Amino acid sequence: MNSGIPVRWVLSQPELGLVLRGGGGGLGRTITLVITSELAEPQQWMSGGELVLTTGMGLPLGRADRQRYLEDLHAVGIAGLGFGVGLSYETVPEDLIEAADRLGLPLFEVPLPTPFGAITKKVMQRLADQEYEQVLRASRAQPRLTRAAIQGARAMSKELAAALSATVLVIGADGAIAEAQPRKPAAGILERIEEFLGARGDGAGSGVIQVGSGQYLVLQAITAGQTVHGYLAVVTDAALSPVDQVLLGHASSLLAIDFEKPARLRIAQNRLNSQAMAMLLAEPGDPDTMWQTLGTAADRTGRVRALVLRCASPGAAVQALEAVDAQLRPLNRQLFAHVAGDRVAVLLSGSDSDDTAEQLLTGLPAPVRATMRAGLSAPQPLRRFTSAVEHAELAASAALPGARPLELAASAGHALLAFPEAQRVLGAVSEAMLQPLVDYDERNGTDLIGSLRAYLEAHGQWETAATVLGVHRHTLRSRVAKIESVLGCQLDQALVRAELLLAVIARR
Repeated sequence: MNSGIPVRWVLSQPELGLVLRGGGGGLGRTITLVITSELAEPQQWMSGGELVLTTGMGLPLGRADRQRYLEDLHAVGIAGLGFGVGLSYETVPEDLIEAADRLGLPLFEVPLPTPFGAITKKVMQRLADQEYEQVLRASRAQPRLTRAAIQGARAMSKELAAALSATVLVIGADGAIAEAQPRKPAAGILERIEEFLGARGDGAGSGVIQVGSGQYLVLQAITAGQTVHGYLAVVTDAALSPVDQVLLGHASSLLAIDFEKPARLRIAQNRLNSQAMAMLLAEPGDPDTMWQTLGTAADRTGRVRALVLRCASPGAAVQALEAVDAQLRPLNRQLFAHVAGDRVAVLLSGSDSDDTAEQLLTGLPAPVRATMRAGLSAPQPLRRFTSAVEHAELAASAALPGARPLELAASAGHALLAFPEAQRVLGAVSEAMLQPLVDYDERNGTDLIGSLRAYLEAHGQWETAATVLGVHRHTLRSRVAKIESVLGCQLDQALVRAELLLAVIARR
């Protein structure tokens, strides 16, 4: 707390011979400085906490003026008035004594043999001793705080509360009180803390608030780089001294380190997970230790799913990875990911749903999300996670930009045409196989292509295909015979029908 000497301490020094004449109710006032002044209006040079010494040379002659003199000094907050007798006045004026009693401002008599310099020297020496004691106290408290840091926030806040003789609160980034030593403060203090944090928003910062009953509330942000881990709040009965502020800053730094431990451990674990995933993607036969590392990602049945994100750029891929990690962190889940250029592969639990995968993408920056294609595999045994990644990548290549993650299994029936590579191959096959039939239709005004498609989609069932076309089955038989003649193939062969069906579908 701030240095200062109670007026009663000065009066208790027998060698000074000081005698209290009035204002005994203010003996607890604190002296921070000693000033000698013979000015008629010395208050304009005061800032509070001064012990004023005077012989009364500049004291007004009138009774009312002398009382006003004392009232003005009281108004600026001086600690007390020492009145030297034997020079201008033989005794302390009675009207000053009456005013001192009324104001509760200590007024004492300084005998002629006592130099003002002796009082000043005594007080300043005591103030210096106090400063040294505070520095000594801080030097002893700092190692205790450092040792307490090994045990965590509770031990550290308890040690700080004892060092400052104050109430200490550790507040998390979410505004919740994690620790309160030696106990929680009154509800009014907690409300002021909420107001301060609400005004701050997500930003870091510190503040000092004077609350009721002369108490002070000091809030110090607990930060590490750009990350705000929370706040350290101290409730005291007096303003913190510079030395106390050093202790507060030291405790805040130690708490920041303590808060950073899980974050740094997570970073290290995520890096290990990424390395294991990269090694096994490159060479699945790597040591079992790598498989054990990835095993944490699997569900109870030992299955995993892969989520692949194809981004617009490598920079966007890094942003996507950070966003996914930010969603996993509050769930206390590790990140298993591999980044290759503009592609991110994330390993999920086999029990994770497509909604879970979508939730992981909610924190993505809008521009990154709008251009990203996401694919999701079906659950696979852990040892087949490379297949899960391949399936998710295929699904991502077919997904729409900005859409929900596409599940490969959900694209049954249109999967081949969903992939650009497959579209190119089937398009070329379609053109090569069906062009003679297309040319025939154009020359003769027929629709043998339509008849072929109906026949193939009906799995070669004459009645079904004829009904779809609205013709007699014998008419359809005649058309199929013509198709076989034009294309030079036999439709009674299953492989031929399968290839032609793909070729017809590719013409959509």
